[in-house]
Formats: sequence, structure tokens, C-alpha cells
Amino acid sequence: MSPTGNELRQPPVLVAPDSFKGTFHAIEVAKALCAGFQDGGRAADACPLADGGEGTLEALTAGDRSTELHSIEVGDPLGRPVTARYALIENGKTAVVETAEAVGLVLLTEAERNPEVVSSAGAGELILAALEQGVDEVLVGLGGSATVDGGRGLLAVLKEAGRTLSAGRRTGPKITVLCDARSPWEEAAKVFGPQKGADPAAVARLTKEMVQQAKSMRKDPTGINYTGAAGGIGGALWSECGAELVAGAQFVMDRVNFDARMRASRAVIVGEGRMDSSTLLGKAPGEAATRARQAGVPCAAVCGVNALDPVEERIIDLQVVIEAGDLKQLRAAGRTLADLI
Repeated sequence: MSPTGNELRQPPVLVAPDSFKGTFHAIEVAKALCAGFQDGGRAADACPLADGGEGTLEALTAGDRSTELHSIEVGDPLGRPVTARYALIENGKTAVVETAEAVGLVLLTEAERNPEVVSSAGAGELILAALEQGVDEVLVGLGGSATVDGGRGLLAVLKEAGRTLSAGRRTGPKITVLCDARSPWEEAAKVFGPQKGADPAAVARLTKEMVQQAKSMRKDPTGINYTGAAGGIGGALWSECGAELVAGAQFVMDRVNFDARMRASRAVIVGEGRMDSSTLLGKAPGEAATRARQAGVPCAAVCGVNALDPVEERIIDLQVVIEAGDLKQLRAAGRTLADLI
């Protein structure tokens, strides 16, 4: 069914999912849902989101016609060559980097995951390439990294290139770090170590190393929100490169003009691979649903797995949650929602 002229003149539905991690990029999810809405005669506005982790580069480049994608060879978490991307946006004034492109957990097999062995050096190489493009600002998305090295590998690369702070002064472009977790420095190993392959003994050793490292840093990251993000990369950039640490989801949503697009829409659709209690803790779907509730805009969700309990669904005022595990099901979910929203 094709949308009629009258239906297309109605306010669109704002389709604003995060990625379904390890399965579909946010833009793929958004396109499939939009196709479903169009099948049901509803106009839809695709607005893929991210929280600083996977999909941040795509979310920030989606609506920028001046985007230039660059690919370079860097070291992966084990130092092996890997091709990683960064982007120039805003007519070359801003660079966007996802550290997971270089040191992502997805680049390792289960057997290779060992945060006591891997290094963040590849992320440093990727950031350095962006810094050398003559931009005014570098946006660094954290999330999905394999490392808990306190950013030591990254800092070694940047220090050798003269890109760390000297005498407390910033050199080069502004660095803004988009964080997907609020964890402070000293909690990095405890919070992120197990998912990256660390057993309890390794977590204790990694924590000890980071506590010791903090004593020699330009600014002590202990107790500072976001400094533990990406196993300490956030804190390393904040302390040694003068970076600003920000909540990734809020930053991306503001950058893509989410609020204005939401107010111009009849409803908002959020989503991610798994929705659970962590969705409410600053992740993009929870932030988007909260903004919709505050603005009085109806909101629904589509996800791979719904692990929200009824109370959590009510907290962010989701009218309906539909599970969809592949692109065909996502399109069908959009078609179903076209009749409900």
C-alpha cells in the first residue's frame, strides 16, 4: 500500500533506533522500520541514534552532505593490521572517530579476549589521523572496546606525535569524548573487565594498575564520571589531552536535532537489540523515550529482546514494545505500528 497524498501531509513518525549490537546498524534498523510505516501509509523520518558506542559515526554523518569517509590501517587490540574509518563532517571542520573501529571487542575471537594483553594503541593511531586533518574539533566515540589499559597504548601514540598536553596547555583541535557509560576511572576494570574476558583475579590486577597509573597522571581521574569509559580511554584523553567528556546519547541527539524533529512528529519509535534496565541509564533509546514523554509525544519501541519489566516500560511511557529479530520482522513491526500510532 502506498501512502496517499493526505497521509504524507500528516506529521511523520520519527524512527530513532540505536543499533542492534552485533546484528544490525542503526541506519539498517531505521530504514526497515520506515519501509514498514510506508507500507502502512505513514510518512517516516529516519533518525538513527547512538550513545558514543557502535553506530556513532553513522549517526553523526547521516544527514551531513559534506561527509568524507577516510580509511586507514591501524593496529587492532593485538597489534594486527586492521582497516578503520573516520569521517570529516561540517565541511571538514569536525572529525568523527569510533575507537571500536580500531580496538573493538568484535575484532577478537572469544579465545583472544584478554584485557591484560590487548592495547588501545590502535585507537591512538586513528585519533591521530583525525587530528592531523586540520579540523577544529575531533569527536571521539567510546564504547565496544576490547581494552582496560587506562588508555596507556593510546597515550603512547599521541605523546610520540606531540599530541598530549604540555604545561597544561591544549595543542591542536578540541577533543570531545562521547561516553556510553558514566563509570569513574577506578571502576573501569570491575564494570567492563568481565565482558572483555577478565576473570576476578584479572579484574583485581587491572584495577590495581589503573589506581597506580592515576597517581602519575596530569589530572587525577579517580571519582570523575565517564573517566572509566572504554576501559579508561575516556580518563586518559581527559587528563592528558584536555578532552571534554560528555554523555554520548545526549550529545548525538542534540547534534542530529532530535528535539525539533520529535516535536514535528506524530510519534517516536525507539529501539535497540536488547531493552532492559540498562536502557534507562542514559542509553539512547531511554533518553529518546524520556524526551518524548516530557514533550507529550507518544512513544513505542522495537527491539530484538524485550527484558523490560512493566514498571520500567511505564517509567519511560512506552505505549507498546514489539520484538523483531531480523530485517523482515523489523519491516513488519513498522507496518503494525503504522496502524497503532
